Amino acid sequence: EDNFPYPETDDQLRCIADIKHDMESPTPMDRLLCGDVGFGKTEVALRAAFRAACDGRQVALLCPTTVLAEQHYQTFRSRLAGFPINVGLLSRFVPKSRQTETLKAAERGGIDILIGTHRLLSKDVKLPNLGLLILDEEQRFGVRHKEKLKEMKKNVDALTLTATPIPRTLQLSMSGIRELSVLETAPAERKPVATAIIDRDRAALRQIIERELARQGQVFFVHNRVQTLAQTCAMVKELVPDARVGMAHGQMVEKELEDTMHKFWHGELDVLVSTTVIEVGVDVPNANTMVVENAERFGLSQLHQLRGRVGRGSVKSYCI
Repeated sequence: EDNFPYPETDDQLRCIADIKHDMESPTPMDRLLCGDVGFGKTEVALRAAFRAACDGRQVALLCPTTVLAEQHYQTFRSRLAGFPINVGLLSRFVPKSRQTETLKAAERGGIDILIGTHRLLSKDVKLPNLGLLILDEEQRFGVRHKEKLKEMKKNVDALTLTATPIPRTLQLSMSGIRELSVLETAPAERKPVATAIIDRDRAALRQIIERELARQGQVFFVHNRVQTLAQTCAMVKELVPDARVGMAHGQMVEKELEDTMHKFWHGELDVLVSTTVIEVGVDVPNANTMVVENAERFGLSQLHQLRGRVGRGSVKSYCI
């Protein structure tokens, strides 16, 4: 816990205490952790996972997208580097041979924390000593997936994380069928994201992107149609010819998508033109401006999640 680079909020400490208490009680935990985007839900989940792994139980962390699974994998790996805990990843980013190795290790108990996409729900994934199931962004999973999860968690602790809970989940929590923890306090120094709706105007877009690049920041440019994404990418390059522009969408070849995301994470790209593949969980503290094209085609929870990708540091951020 001392490795956590930020001071915990009071809400985080309260939620962590509640979860530890639930994990120690004789009945299986079924808790919903509801907190706004960037309020530190992953940190709470990480501590719960560490607790379970230290007690010799396996943990499964289920994410809706490959990009989010990859990011969680990197976070868990770096934070748990000094401990005898093995973290595994299952997603289409992982080559088949490594997936087979990971599956074998998981089956014989050699993997303590297994992070993955829907791939974790496949028949060939066997976790004989599963003690904790963490479901990230549960509003992104369908009924079929949830039925699969119910089978998995008959006598397993379950922790569900979400920023925008669906009505059914909220109903279960409000009626007391599921325990509810809420993160209401923003981390220290967090500034609200300045949000504006403007008409499409190339001069204004150029100004917005150049302003962010002038302060050594990075920009998300969201355009949610794969067919016309390349044209949008060319348009952005035209607007800011000096910027390093990358493109990301869910239909790309695994290696290509992974490389692009890594470059953006490590500051080797200035602008990332992408679909909503970056909607959940992507954490790039240096990216503090987001432009969303055709915002009227998105749902409210989607826009809320997208806006949460910026403003994750102490810098003033903008969403247009």
